[in-house]
Amino acid sequence: MRHEYSNERRIKYQYIDILKYGMSRGELTSVKNAVGLEAMADPADQDYPIFQYLASGEAKLDKLFEVPYLIKTPIVRNGKQATVGYCPEIWKDWK
Repeated sequence: MRHEYSNERRIKYQYIDILKYGMSRGELTSVKNAVGLEAMADPADQDYPIFQYLASGEAKLDKLFEVPYLIKTPIVRNGKQATVGYCPEIWKDWK
């Protein structure tokens, strides 16, 4: 969630720098289950064509795990729900 969005609405959040710390395989899988594998990759990233070329879902998940800058951000979690990218139209309905 963008800091401005959450600050304006006094929503508590935890910021984790995935470029520095990456994501655990379990967290990555959890987000994939919520949004779908294809939605997780940033089409603006230079490695996106390589990601698209990978044949299996497991290979694509491995690529996202190994190259966290390929993941679209922000990743926002609300229990088992998740979004990738800036999605205030979805966040506004979360309780």
